[in-house]
Amino acid sequence: MKLGLRGALGLLLSVALLAFALWSVDFAQVWRELRASDPWLFAAATVTGTATFLLRARRWQTILEPIAPAVPLGALWRATAIGAMVNNVVPARAGELARAFALTREEPRVSFAGGIASLAVDRLFDAIVVLLLMLGAMLDPRFGVGATADQRALATGAAITGAAGLSVVLLLLYAIVFFPTPLIRLFELFARRVAPSIEARGAQLLRTFAEGLGVLRHPGRFLAVLWWTALHWLLAAFSFWLGFRAVGIPAPFSAALLVQGVIAVGVALPSAPGFFGVFEVAALAGLALYGVGTDKAVSWALGYHVLTFIPITIIGAIYFTRLGLHFAQLGRAAADRAPASAEADRAGPA
Repeated sequence: MKLGLRGALGLLLSVALLAFALWSVDFAQVWRELRASDPWLFAAATVTGTATFLLRARRWQTILEPIAPAVPLGALWRATAIGAMVNNVVPARAGELARAFALTREEPRVSFAGGIASLAVDRLFDAIVVLLLMLGAMLDPRFGVGATADQRALATGAAITGAAGLSVVLLLLYAIVFFPTPLIRLFELFARRVAPSIEARGAQLLRTFAEGLGVLRHPGRFLAVLWWTALHWLLAAFSFWLGFRAVGIPAPFSAALLVQGVIAVGVALPSAPGFFGVFEVAALAGLALYGVGTDKAVSWALGYHVLTFIPITIIGAIYFTRLGLHFAQLGRAAADRAPASAEADRAGPA
């Protein structure tokens, strides 16, 4: 797959942010912190962090129910691991395309456009739950104990603004779900005047995309997806908190909820594969709200990031090879289905 403009910008941004995060760090002290860390707690953090991908696969099963009932969990797990691996080694969030494409290889009932639409729902629920957990963390009296009033106000304002933006996105997706025919007709009229060659293909993509959003029609499935999403992010926060304890950061569990939210928002920016640089700067900003020093925060960020990066990357690479996938296939899929993938990419952070 080609690097592209977004990939190049992401790489430059990651390098700049990583340099910024490490500029004033005492690496000797960071090394001492990591050597003194609890290996068992770090191992537990790594296991629980990797387990979140299994919960993500289980949630995807519920999201896909309206278009492909009872998709085998094994196929969803393999596709999810492949997507995570590709995000870790390829720029421009190509893992979302890889995840949908890998599933179509094992589950023919799911079209590529339908898979992309389901991932738009996936990421929308992520964004909703992450922001709700962040707002909940801000209700803890221990929130912002190491920050100024302006920093606390900025963090609160950013979370509220994000929640408002997500409300708009949710309304738009519901408009697609419940009023697909008028929206498709508007698209056809527009395309007929501007780009007639894409009219038929674009309309079909919109129909398939609307089908992929079918889970939003059913309150029971909506609540089930919300449950699995909450479980996923609570486990992810628990993994963060175990990592805090491993390096001796005495922050409360609510701090893990806040920090993971800051990181989730941060990694929505263009970045290098694996979100290096963006992850570290977001972690420093989040932990600073709890009075955690730079060296200690960098010790956690680097240690946790590297340790949780390795297992899912290896697992995903094994499945990628076993399914006979190639990066050239992903590049062709991206070119063929750019409108659908762009829609999913706008749906929110992963």
